Amino acid sequence: MLNINPRPKIAVVGAGAIGSLIGALLARVGEDVTLIGRQEHVEAIQASGLVIEGVLGRLTIPLKATQALDFRPDLVLLAVKTQDVENTCQQIKELVEDAPIVTLQNGVRSDSIVASLLPAENILSGVVMLNVQYLKPGKITYARPGSLIICEAFGENGQRVRNIRALLNRAIRTEIRGDIQGVHWTKLLVNNLANGLEAMSGQSIKVCMRHAGLRKISVMALKEGFQVIEKAGFRTAPLPGVPAPFMEFILRSPVSIAAWTLSLAMGSGNTLGSTLQSLRRGRPTEIDYLNGEIVRLGQQVGLATPYNTRVVEIVKGVEKSQQFNTPEELIRLFQSLQVIS
Repeated sequence: MLNINPRPKIAVVGAGAIGSLIGALLARVGEDVTLIGRQEHVEAIQASGLVIEGVLGRLTIPLKATQALDFRPDLVLLAVKTQDVENTCQQIKELVEDAPIVTLQNGVRSDSIVASLLPAENILSGVVMLNVQYLKPGKITYARPGSLIICEAFGENGQRVRNIRALLNRAIRTEIRGDIQGVHWTKLLVNNLANGLEAMSGQSIKVCMRHAGLRKISVMALKEGFQVIEKAGFRTAPLPGVPAPFMEFILRSPVSIAAWTLSLAMGSGNTLGSTLQSLRRGRPTEIDYLNGEIVRLGQQVGLATPYNTRVVEIVKGVEKSQQFNTPEELIRLFQSLQVIS
C-alpha cells in the first residue's frame, strides 16, 4: 500500500506526548497526518496548531486533529497507553483492517493485544526512545532527542518495513531491528528504573538520583526484574544510548556501586517519565505493564518480586490518593525488604 500511494494518509491514534510529537514532525515535512486524541487537546490544536518546545526550539505546527477516526488510513501509528489498546482497537478495527499498524507502547504486551483483534500480519512493533512531555492541551515539550526502532511483529522484515522506516525517518531517526522482543525487554527494565521512582515520589529522575536510598531501591527493582526475565528464558538486547556493557555492569555490580553509577548516568537532564506525567494529569498509569509485568512474570516462573510488587502497590496508592511520598517515607516502606540507608 505504501508502495503505491506516494503520500499516504497517516492516522496517529492516541495523540498524547509521543503521538503528538511524531505526528507533528511528520506533518512538518509534508506528510498527510491526522492526530486522534482527547477533546481538549484536539480543540487546542485545531485553534492554534501544536506548540512544541525543547530541543528543537519553539515550533508551532498546524495539523489535522480529531477526536475519532473517521477515514481509512494507509498507515496507523498506535500511540495510546497499553491499558487502552484493546478498547481502541475495538473502536477503529473496521477502518484499519487493511492498514499497517505500528505499535508504540511501553511494555511487552501491545503486539499480542492488537493481534487478538486485528490481522497479525499487519502489525509492526515499535520501540520509542524519545522523551516528550505533555502536561497542557495543545503544547508538548521535546525534552531529549532520540529515535524509533521498528520491526515486523510476527513476520520477517521486508520491503514494507523498509518503506515505513524511510517515511518515519524523514521526521525522527528510525532504525529496523530483528531482535525487537529483546529490545522491548531492555526498554522495560530502563523504564522501570525511572518511572517507578518518579511516580512514587512525584519528582524527576534527576532529583531522585540525588538520594542514595532511592537509588538503591531502583537498583534492587532493576536487578530483580533482570533475574525474572533471565529465568523466563527471554533475552535482552542493546538500546540506543544504553550500551550492553553499561547494563551488564549495573546488573552484575554490588548495589552500592550500581547505585552510584546510575546517579552519574541519570542524574542530569530535566525529563519526566510517562508514568509521572499521567499522574500529574490525573490519568491512570501503565504501571501494571511496567513493574507489574515483572511481578506477573515472576509469578509464572516462581521467583519472588518484592521490590517490583511494592513499587506497583505504592504507585496504585498514589493514583488513588494523588499524594506522593517523600524519600524518607519510601525508604521506610521498603525497609522490610532490605535495609536501605
